[in-house]
Amino acid sequence: MPKKRSGGGLSPTQQAAKFLGVSVLAGAVLAGIALPAVGALGLAAKGTVESFDELPATMKTPPLSQRTTILDADGGTIATVYSRDRTVVELKDISPYMQKAIVAIEDARFHQHGAVDLKGVLRALNRNAQTGGVAEGASTLTQQYVKNVFVEEAGDDPTKVAQATQQTLGRKIRELKYAIQVEEELGKKRILENYLNITFFGQQAYGVEAAARRYFSKSAKDLDLQEAALLAGIVQSPSRYDPVNDEAEATKRRNVVLQRMADVGDISQAEADRAKRTPLGLKVSKPKNGCITAVKGAGFFCDYVREVFLNDPVFGKTKEARAKLWNQGGLTVRTTLDPQAQESVQDSIREHVYKSDDVATAATLVQPGTGKILAMGQSRPYGFRKNETQINLSVDQNMGGGMGYQPGSTFKPIVAAAALEDGMPANKVYASPYKMAYPSPVQACDGKVWRNSRTSPTEVENENESEVGPYDMREATAKSVNTYYVEMIGDIGICPVTTMAKKMGVERADGRKMPQVPSIALGTQEMSPLTMANAYATFAARGMYCTPIAIESVSQRIGGKTKSLQVPRSTCSRAMSETTADTINTLLKGVVEDGTGTEAGLGPSRPSAGKTGTTDFRYAAWFVGYTPNMAGAVWVGDPAHKRRMIDITIGGRTYAKVFGGKVPGPIWRDMMEGALEGKPAPDFDLVHIPQAPGRDHGDGDGRGDGDGRGDGDNGDDGTGGIIGGLVGGGGNDGGTGGSPVPLPSFSIPENFWQGQGNGGNGNGNGGRRG
Repeated sequence: MPKKRSGGGLSPTQQAAKFLGVSVLAGAVLAGIALPAVGALGLAAKGTVESFDELPATMKTPPLSQRTTILDADGGTIATVYSRDRTVVELKDISPYMQKAIVAIEDARFHQHGAVDLKGVLRALNRNAQTGGVAEGASTLTQQYVKNVFVEEAGDDPTKVAQATQQTLGRKIRELKYAIQVEEELGKKRILENYLNITFFGQQAYGVEAAARRYFSKSAKDLDLQEAALLAGIVQSPSRYDPVNDEAEATKRRNVVLQRMADVGDISQAEADRAKRTPLGLKVSKPKNGCITAVKGAGFFCDYVREVFLNDPVFGKTKEARAKLWNQGGLTVRTTLDPQAQESVQDSIREHVYKSDDVATAATLVQPGTGKILAMGQSRPYGFRKNETQINLSVDQNMGGGMGYQPGSTFKPIVAAAALEDGMPANKVYASPYKMAYPSPVQACDGKVWRNSRTSPTEVENENESEVGPYDMREATAKSVNTYYVEMIGDIGICPVTTMAKKMGVERADGRKMPQVPSIALGTQEMSPLTMANAYATFAARGMYCTPIAIESVSQRIGGKTKSLQVPRSTCSRAMSETTADTINTLLKGVVEDGTGTEAGLGPSRPSAGKTGTTDFRYAAWFVGYTPNMAGAVWVGDPAHKRRMIDITIGGRTYAKVFGGKVPGPIWRDMMEGALEGKPAPDFDLVHIPQAPGRDHGDGDGRGDGDGRGDGDNGDDGTGGIIGGLVGGGGNDGGTGGSPVPLPSFSIPENFWQGQGNGGNGNGNGGRRG
């Protein structure tokens, strides 16, 4: 039974308890920490009690946000990212000096009182009354911890942070109630540990471990007396006592802490005096936060990983949930990045394109059959200064990239794959004149038809007037003949091409639909390097398309436990038959052996294949290629689409005209050589493509002999033959082997009867074909 005074009232002890439960909680304590009087707030004691009782019984304690480490495929660190730089440590891993210093200066009676320190409240009330202002607070270490929990829960939302820190009666009541709960549940040691891990120490350092490393480049367990005193002093006002920016003020505050430690008996006066005379001894480590700190130029890949995390539902049903998980941190993200491949990409880029050039380059490598992104780099570094950018030039707009770039003739193999799947033979011959109107009508999807204008028809032409057919698929691909591929899409229709593109993951970088127009055959729709690299990986994987992935595994550390999180997986599907893919590989192998991509070839010891591409007006140039075990795309151009690549200096070399085989090709070659060094060199599964009826590609010297058998290889002048390169003349790169009579499957274009067996080296000068 409660003890009552005579007359039935509560005992003095109970009255005091009642007073503390209502008046102190609602008034005296609040006044002691700089809140206006209860009456001034218009709050009655009764209302305060009800508010106190209505609070939830248990405080929600969110996991402390920590740094996240992003690793490459070999386990090496790419970058450390965080919303709060914090590493949670146990109390045993915190210097005893630090533990004593923080208690001495923030709550000397911490081990003697409960959640509320009545003596501290009365002392603060008296002190503040004497000064007529707010000279002293009364919050215990436990109350401060609770307030920091509220701040942590608010995250980076400024409104919620303001609510968590505002000096209001409601907030203090909530703080007091939960402080009582925390005292009962955790005990003093755990509260001290949590407090030291959650508190902000300035300079982006949250928690004592991050603070020790920031200011002294050491662990919290190794802090000496004067170092611990400095950190403990910062807590009250991290900006005012910032030792980096105001050493004198920080020193004064440190010495106050040292004296307080002596006053409460934690150290002797002699120890305090000796420590006061020592310099601060700072050994500052600069904050290393974010993808801007990534090694080996992997900042943009790091940023792509973050975008994957924030956008993939596997990490949370809503964008808010995913952002909260990312900001909470404590993650170890192991990625697909191959450090050897990444280093090779960056080395090649630095060699060929300078960051100060008028144009930029971006390159991406992927692994066929898995979708793993192995490397991603660009010439303009990740940053905010001149010649730097935050735009990832390798990826789509929704993943931190730009609007994309026209891939030019690198899109033609997708048209060829669609035609082969549609039943077209690989030795199909088209007239392929130098210039022609787009065929009309052309069948599109959903029963629609594209029609060319009768009055002013849209026309297409080849890069050089010497490029006049007839050509078969092998030679038209090697030479990147525009009119051949326009005739091809006119035959098969637009829908099979856009369908094939979709199967290969080829979509516009801005997310818009691919239009139903025949000009897509020439690569007029903007794509990203990652899209093109992964599409060509489909050819390398013999027709299997795999969605790109950047993350291998994710683990999260909460408290002392680590758990694995689910991650996105690549989804593989058959985009075309093996025969079709093998046929494309045979065609594109010819491009690097004796076509427009010879400068990209990797040599006889490592089979490779690929395609050049150059857009109208030379705003962009590409090379996209692959071996059976690695595929990559290189784009060169002006991201703003303003600088034409004519009479231009790139990487210290001057070019009259830039085309896919001349600048992107060598970048691709060098990055692939380094990325594949020491790795197997498998061959393709090639197919035999029979000669078209009446055609012979010749045997090597580039001079027709007049009897219907062209020789071609080096492409001299192709003067033999009865029709100057059509019949019995031409070289493999310039003209073709001819036949005694014109082939009946095509019409001979106007002005074709001139001698056209101009050989050349097959590279041409770029333009709209490669």
